[in-house]
Amino acid sequence: MSAALASALRNASYEVLPFRGTEDAVLTHVPADVPLTVTTTEARGLEPTLDLAVRLSKNGYTAAPHLAARLVRDRTELGEIASRLLESGVDRLFLVGGDAAEPVGEFPDAESVLLALAEDGCEFGHVGIAGYPEGHSSIPDEVISEALRRKAGHADEIVTQLCFNPGTTAGWAARLHESGITTPIRVGVPGSVNRQKLIRVSAGLGLGQSARFLAKQSAMFWRFFLPSGYRPDKLVTSLAEQIPLPGNNISGFHLFTFNDLAGTERWRQHQLSRLR
Repeated sequence: MSAALASALRNASYEVLPFRGTEDAVLTHVPADVPLTVTTTEARGLEPTLDLAVRLSKNGYTAAPHLAARLVRDRTELGEIASRLLESGVDRLFLVGGDAAEPVGEFPDAESVLLALAEDGCEFGHVGIAGYPEGHSSIPDEVISEALRRKAGHADEIVTQLCFNPGTTAGWAARLHESGITTPIRVGVPGSVNRQKLIRVSAGLGLGQSARFLAKQSAMFWRFFLPSGYRPDKLVTSLAEQIPLPGNNISGFHLFTFNDLAGTERWRQHQLSRLR
């Protein structure tokens, strides 16, 4: 298990938010061999996400912007986004439906964007989609499951939303495998984030976006206010036990940093040093 945990930590990916100072924080604290995803917030729109992904790519990072389908107007804008990214050396995408109550255009979900990209011949080297081990707050389980089944064949990786129960995540991954979905799964795990950082991130999202953020992450949020704080040690150790097992397709970790890049990278390096 130690070997599986060490490998998963060495090959972990990080998620960052496109705020002022994010690029400098990445360059200062994150090794260039750590793959990154850049989130999209409804309040800020797509541009900060696309711009940061391009800039990080030019600095030698592998960066995948979150492309929120509900924020894309039409096929023309989608084509322009794809051309811009590919011409800038960004050949990875992470496709999500997005949290906007109504789509701004013709794309209601990630699947519609996936199909449009394929039809238009826009070929990215790596496409990720979201997985929901504990379900979705506003979409029925059967709808989520069927959508994932249709999308999985067009994707290279499934990245899960946060789940603090490794048994729940492992059971969900096993059911996917049993249903014939064999796309590799990268499990979303919170990085080592302090409560002050989480509060600053929430404030930076804007009032409405912060309320939705905290509602979605309420199971996580209170853990940062425990007397001992939160550390992902037990969670990643339990999840790593699943990686060598057949029948679940769990392949590694995706660390939600909430832009506490220094703390998350310090924690990851400390864990790796203990496993040597």
